[in-house]
Amino acid sequence: MEDTDRTEIAEKLQKISQGDVRTIARVLTELERQQAPWARQLIREVYPKTGRALIIGVTGSPGSGKSTLVARMALTYRESGLKVGIIAVDPTSPFSGGAILGDRIRMQSLASDPGVFIRSMATRGQLGGLSAAVEDALTILDAAGFQILLLETVGVGQDEIDIVSTAQVTILVLVPGMGDGVQAIKAGVMEIADVFVINKADHPETSRAERELRSFLRMVTRDDRWEPPLIKTVATTGEGVEELVNTVQRFYDFRKDRIDSRTKAVARQRLLRLVSQRLVSRIQVSVPETELDQLTERLASREVDPDTALDELVRKVT
Repeated sequence: MEDTDRTEIAEKLQKISQGDVRTIARVLTELERQQAPWARQLIREVYPKTGRALIIGVTGSPGSGKSTLVARMALTYRESGLKVGIIAVDPTSPFSGGAILGDRIRMQSLASDPGVFIRSMATRGQLGGLSAAVEDALTILDAAGFQILLLETVGVGQDEIDIVSTAQVTILVLVPGMGDGVQAIKAGVMEIADVFVINKADHPETSRAERELRSFLRMVTRDDRWEPPLIKTVATTGEGVEELVNTVQRFYDFRKDRIDSRTKAVARQRLLRLVSQRLVSRIQVSVPETELDQLTERLASREVDPDTALDELVRKVT
């Protein structure tokens, strides 16, 4: 690495530690682009200085009011004097590769608060809606002194389980009128939630939704013996949000003696995702498109099986 790069990294590290918003935004952009050679080195140097922030994952189906709830939670934390970082993971645009929804559009009420940093990031096609850049962003915000990190993920249902290997507390947001929704998703995301929220609890169907959810929860036994609570909120008015924030803290306190095992699990999943993403990137860069097309045709015509095709690709980049 050249001396100019080292100087640039040192300057950025200093500004990040000071919470400089412009520097943070530029660094996150470069981490998403995955082109600047200094970006990965910056993560390497900043990572040992992190691990202090509380990462709260908020997931749930589209239309459940996750963004409004996240904004209300952020306001509640700000009233306690805590700095809040928000990462809103949006669907990847098929044209630009960027996030379709803008953070300032989604949470305008928080945009002018210097104690809140908001960023929309693209899924980039990752299973569960998360990308390596999202984890890097959380690392940078942690290093910048944000004590609370709210990670709102794309609400796509059962595949939305990557969040548990990133967040220390996972909130699943549901809404009244979901009908058989609990049964439809219980084999996936339902099992990973630490706290359940029925948002829009002023809806006439709230009682029915609560009965369905409590019926499901009675059948769930977790290894850590935590009994996931059910909180009712009306995010548009703030009703129930303070109770939710207190419940999140209660779960975090409950997990303190067990946090090492969860931290190790998070680190393992992050490592495995990076291995997968790095391998795919190397294949895209190293294997000519014509060779990839030929291998695809052989696979489609049953000339080669998927495992053999995979072995061929891996040999080309290792």
